[in-house]
Amino acid sequence: MNMQAMLKQAQALQKDMMKVKEEIDQTDFVGESSLVKVTMKGTKEVTKVEIQAEDSMDKDDIEMLQDMIVVAINDANKKVDKMMESKMSKFGNIPGLF
Repeated sequence: MNMQAMLKQAQALQKDMMKVKEEIDQTDFVGESSLVKVTMKGTKEVTKVEIQAEDSMDKDDIEMLQDMIVVAINDANKKVDKMMESKMSKFGNIPGLF
């Protein structure tokens, strides 16, 4: 196999990888436990937190708590991404690696 054919094959693979990544990024994933449901995109961005209200809980307090949980989870995800970028940068820019 010549070098030009290998390069074309690598470019096609990269294009396929990016297409799959975009599809995953746009997909909603839902995690559930007994009282909490979290919705996040494939990018790990939390878009919604739902807390099952109990009679003793005030509705406004639950909504504020839900928003605070979304912010905290997204902040933690950003920190993970920042460290990943920092640690992996020594390997160079390999598209689709992370």
